[in-house]
Amino acid sequence: MLAELKGLNEECGIFGVWGHPDAAQITYYGLHALQHRGQEGAGIVVREGNSLKSVKGEGLVTEVFSTDKIQHMNGTCAIGHVRYATAGGGGLENVQPLLFRSQIGGLAIAHNGNLVNAVQLKHQLESQGSIFQTTSDTEVLAHLIKRSGFSVLKEQMKNALSMLKGAYAFLTMTETEMVAALDPHGLRPLSLGRLGEAYVLASETCALDIVGAEFVRDVEPGEMLIINDEGIKSERFAMSTSRSMCTMEYIYFSRPDSNIDGINVHSARKNLGRQLALEVPIEADVVTGVPDSSISVAIGYAEATGIPYEMGLIKNRYVGRTFIQPSQSLREQGVKMKLAPVRGVVEGKRVIMVDDSIVRGTTSRRIVNMLKEAGAVEVHVVISSPPIKNPCFYGIDTSTKEELIASSKSVEEIRELIGADTLTFLSVEGTIKALDRPFENGGQCMACFTGKYPTEIYGESPHFPESFPVETK
Repeated sequence: MLAELKGLNEECGIFGVWGHPDAAQITYYGLHALQHRGQEGAGIVVREGNSLKSVKGEGLVTEVFSTDKIQHMNGTCAIGHVRYATAGGGGLENVQPLLFRSQIGGLAIAHNGNLVNAVQLKHQLESQGSIFQTTSDTEVLAHLIKRSGFSVLKEQMKNALSMLKGAYAFLTMTETEMVAALDPHGLRPLSLGRLGEAYVLASETCALDIVGAEFVRDVEPGEMLIINDEGIKSERFAMSTSRSMCTMEYIYFSRPDSNIDGINVHSARKNLGRQLALEVPIEADVVTGVPDSSISVAIGYAEATGIPYEMGLIKNRYVGRTFIQPSQSLREQGVKMKLAPVRGVVEGKRVIMVDDSIVRGTTSRRIVNMLKEAGAVEVHVVISSPPIKNPCFYGIDTSTKEELIASSKSVEEIRELIGADTLTFLSVEGTIKALDRPFENGGQCMACFTGKYPTEIYGESPHFPESFPVETK
């Protein structure tokens, strides 16, 4: 999407297979199912015989992996990664899985999330002689593993993970085993499945479905799974804690056919729509959702109100993801290449436009303008999340308050800026109720709405070890 039209972006998705003759091919399909979680780079590391082989590149999964490349990746174990660059920036060197080689063998790491104390740890490690090959926070884990003093991977991992703060779902692989680990707060999703005798791990259950794997369970916060040719074992590396799943996984990031903590994402979004209908009674002729994540919400809203749901906006799925033009006039045209209003649906109608969030306000303004240009007499914008007032430090590209319009403007000021007739956000209480995950029991991370972070938040300076004085749950 155009830089000016950018909304929220998740950092990445991970996928792993142990014990299947077509591990690389299965990982390819799994990454394809997770493509929505990252479009800037993709990679697969496969165990071939007694060594690890890496293929990675910048771009979409289908661009990085040709049929010829996949067919020449033979092995029974593999991990893969799709990336959206937030921590560390872009570049091929930051595309994961990262692969490290030493005299005792290889180590591959794939990571979903963001380490909030990575700068401090890097400074400490460099002072002890470490030399970093990437700018990714993921590389910190590799250095901590090698400096742990233990010889067994699971003990190395336990020692290293005890030093990390933030959100992380890790997949690591050597020539002899695979280890998965989820942070003590469970901020990011990670699921375990079975495919025949093979074990499969994925950021979302939709990736298990696409390869025909049977869902077994979600990985628990603070849990480590050790998988090798002898089977699977579960161990804890951190004290048991209540999960603080990122609420935006339900609202925006995850695919509607995924289940997160036993909750179907499509059903959760319909519940958000029903709750919106209770909180926002609006007289209108048609309800439409901004593709894709808001369609389920719009259907729920329409069902609850009795106002017809119509496809008032069409998404063009064939626009290149890097379509960026230099002139302002062509940038303005860009949103029309991504989305187009259906004039026959909205012309002469009072339209309720449902969207998942407003980050910077630019996209909403242009969509409202398009609907009115197509003949809508009124455009009422309803948002299926509370106002995003606080930055996310856990792997979403909103790291400063300045880029968040709701941090400095009132709802009425945002309404005027985007040109809507009315603007309403879902309440925090309504979000909790709709998702049926009690916030007071630590079921959800809602820091971007409430400012209450489940972990410490550290400064960017390596000489600033103290955490920011933010409110925590």
